[in-house]
Order: sequence, then structure tokens, then C-alpha cells
Amino acid sequence: MPCSSFSFLTWIQGIFTFTALRVHYRRIRALEVTTASTHDSQIDLSNEGEVIYRDRGYFGTKTKGFNTTMQRGVRGHPIGIRDVLKNARISRILSPGERPYAVIKNVFHSAHTRVTTVLRVHTKMLFSAFCFNRFQLATLKKQGVLERTLSTKN
Repeated sequence: MPCSSFSFLTWIQGIFTFTALRVHYRRIRALEVTTASTHDSQIDLSNEGEVIYRDRGYFGTKTKGFNTTMQRGVRGHPIGIRDVLKNARISRILSPGERPYAVIKNVFHSAHTRVTTVLRVHTKMLFSAFCFNRFQLATLKKQGVLERTLSTKN
């Protein structure tokens, strides 16, 4: 029989991590961890007045910022050439946003987690996001991007 003091811990089968990146240096600025039953469109990490680039899965949902979601064709209404070109532009903007997940998986070996509660997964992903930001700054320093931007500001 389970102890009542541990009743606040719920074991979750699937957990999703959502991130929002800073555009200039591609660092993680916001992090949200939810159960797999929460649909992606219910999570909005945007700020007021910010331009939001999203893929077709968020078609028709509201945002806090300016909505630049990819257009999706529906039955009987295919998208036009302008929407095809818009989707291509958005996909070029979105593709660097997958890098944090690749680094967390391949460099930090933290894609699969063995902790079982949302709070513990959030803590683990928070440390992974912090490590990714440090990793990204080291990469930018190695490429010489940080020195160029600091020298132009002085």
C-alpha cells in the first residue's frame, strides 16, 4: 500500500520539453516541461509583441506575439505559391532551433531520462539548458563571433 506522504508524485510515461531560443545567439531563453498528453499548441513561450515562427502543427492557434505560422493545406484548398515560399523561409529560420535538442542528445547524452516526475524532469532539463547555453557561448567564442560583437560596441 503506497504511503500517503508520497501521493503527490505521479509517474508519467511520456514527457515533452519545449524551448524558446534567442534569435541572435541561439541560446535557450525559456523552458517548459509537460506531460505527453498536453498538445504542443497549448504551450506558448512567446512574449508580447515578439515575432513567433512555428511549423504547421500550430496552425490556427493564438499566440501572445505576432503569428508567422507555416500555412497548411486542407482538403480541397491547397496552398498557393506564396504560401509555399513563405513556408520555405520559415523552415530556414526554424532549422537552427533543432540544434539544442541535438546537442542535449549527442553531446550531453541526456535525451532519455530515467526520472519519473515532471518536476524532476524539469530540473534535469533546466540544467541541460544551462549547459547548452554555456556550450553555445563557448562555440561562439571559438568562432570569434563574440569578440567581433564586443569590439563593435566599444
